[in-house]
Amino acid sequence: MSRLAALRGALAFLTRLPAGSREGDWAAFRTTPAAFPVVGYVVGALAAVPLLAAGSVPAPTVALGYLLAVYLVTGIHHLDGVADVGDAVVVHGDADRRREVLKDTTTGVGALLAVTATVAGVALAGLGLAGLPIAVAVGVAVAAEVGAKVGMAAMACLASAGYEGMGSSVTGAVGPVAFVPAAAVAVPAAALTWPSPVGAVALAGALGGAAIPWLWARRRLGGVTGDVFGAANELGRLVGAHAGVIAWTLS
Repeated sequence: MSRLAALRGALAFLTRLPAGSREGDWAAFRTTPAAFPVVGYVVGALAAVPLLAAGSVPAPTVALGYLLAVYLVTGIHHLDGVADVGDAVVVHGDADRRREVLKDTTTGVGALLAVTATVAGVALAGLGLAGLPIAVAVGVAVAAEVGAKVGMAAMACLASAGYEGMGSSVTGAVGPVAFVPAAAVAVPAAALTWPSPVGAVALAGALGGAAIPWLWARRRLGGVTGDVFGAANELGRLVGAHAGVIAWTLS
């Protein structure tokens, strides 16, 4: 029952899918990081549905379908994290000033550039996926999503928060050992394109992409925040999908 509650909590936190949340689901999710990659499989599979039309409809249309599917399933609250982190990256000042910008509701040039680049990057990833064999494209899309989510799980288990807030509520619930089952859940995604290794490349690329905001936050903010989690999710998907497409192109 606690695993089911954790899954409901993860779906409510990471997607717009009707999860039927109940009291205690959030607490169960916070203490079960393995729920992150489980939701990654769900989101990746749903986002990959438009890719099934590749070869039957124009590739740009497939790419648009992939982009829309991603944000219909996940919503735009993670993009809000991209926007806030984008503003914090470009601002001049110390960690306190950057934290202040993260909390500011004003949208700056850094936010506009970060969100535009992210959305364009996802669309272009969809265009690249549309040129792959359908089974490979679906495998890469799912692996990229799982990799992004296991990157978030890694932050929840291994990172420290910059200040009290959403980030601290997630990172303060578990320790490093809890990442082991989360990683184990994510490993099968690497085999989704077997015998081609591009699924593994997409998974690793997404994990690396998710780590970029984490490393930046540790150096510039003194720890992660809820916005950093959102940015890690978006950048992880983006890097993972492009890594998979590149790997297939070069193979």
